[in-house]
Amino acid sequence: MKILITGGCGFVGTNIALFLKKKNYQIETLDNLSRKGGLYNLRLLKKNKIRNYKINICDFKKIQKLKKYDLIIDCCAEAAVEVSKNQIDKVFNTNLVGTLNVLKKVKTDKAKIIFLSSSRVYPLKNFKKIPSKFNIKKFNEKDNIIGAKTLYGFTKLASEMLIEEFSYAFKIKYLINRCGVISGPLQFGKQDQGFVSLWIWNHLNNKNMSYIGFGGHGNQMRDVLHINDLCNLIYSQIKKINKVNNMLFTVGGSTKSSTTLKKLTKICEKLTKNKIKFKKIAKTSIYDIPYYMSDNYLISKTYKWRPRKNIHDIVNDTYLWLLNNKKNLTRYF
Repeated sequence: MKILITGGCGFVGTNIALFLKKKNYQIETLDNLSRKGGLYNLRLLKKNKIRNYKINICDFKKIQKLKKYDLIIDCCAEAAVEVSKNQIDKVFNTNLVGTLNVLKKVKTDKAKIIFLSSSRVYPLKNFKKIPSKFNIKKFNEKDNIIGAKTLYGFTKLASEMLIEEFSYAFKIKYLINRCGVISGPLQFGKQDQGFVSLWIWNHLNNKNMSYIGFGGHGNQMRDVLHINDLCNLIYSQIKKINKVNNMLFTVGGSTKSSTTLKKLTKICEKLTKNKIKFKKIAKTSIYDIPYYMSDNYLISKTYKWRPRKNIHDIVNDTYLWLLNNKKNLTRYF
């Protein structure tokens, strides 16, 4: 099977590419290398004999000239929520126009598509306050999606709907994975890549931080999915895509790997032996939410899949990777 992975030099795309290469798939990637860290991942791909096409996802003329693929895994996205408020054109072009161009290529090739969506498709009004640990709502495919959700979240939801339209009109087989927070090795410890690696990196380097929003107490909660668990799921989906397709799944760490910022701090302190200072900032962005938890019932039932890594595993694996690559990473940032 010939597979193209868009956003292939990003954290998720690179991990999936390397994972599937080991499973003997023919893997190529597409990434314009505009993000810091892309060159680091490109080196890893080249080492594993994976070709990357340096093409902007918005340039369909170049995309349509690529060879024919059996499957495209669309990981390309401008994922930073705050960026979507300040760089509207960039986010819409990358996330929505990019998906349109991928779909046109899928249509031409008579290929299939696996799309990486986001839990930010759920409206902000669904998240009013931090719930008690005994009353945590889990979100799934049936939850309300109507309402303001961030411009980033809008583009991901619009992409989901666009995929469904193309499937109906052109008989394209698709899978949509609506993911929460993903973390693990190859995450560089920068804010736009996720709070887990950022927490670890700042503890490693003794950089003080802040608890921002909801009183500044660090009680915000997320579930976190290890990148290896996601790769294993994608592998299962590829193997069964002729039988199981045209479905939307909620995918996350769920209760297996949920954490508050305070809990994450304690884990990082224990690993790094460093204790940094935290400033309390009561107010936060209009886009911030107090918690998120995934309901994996449908994905677990369909593929007999469950996250294997808990939050301690995720932090430890990311910590070891950052520690072992600390000197090399400074050359790319």
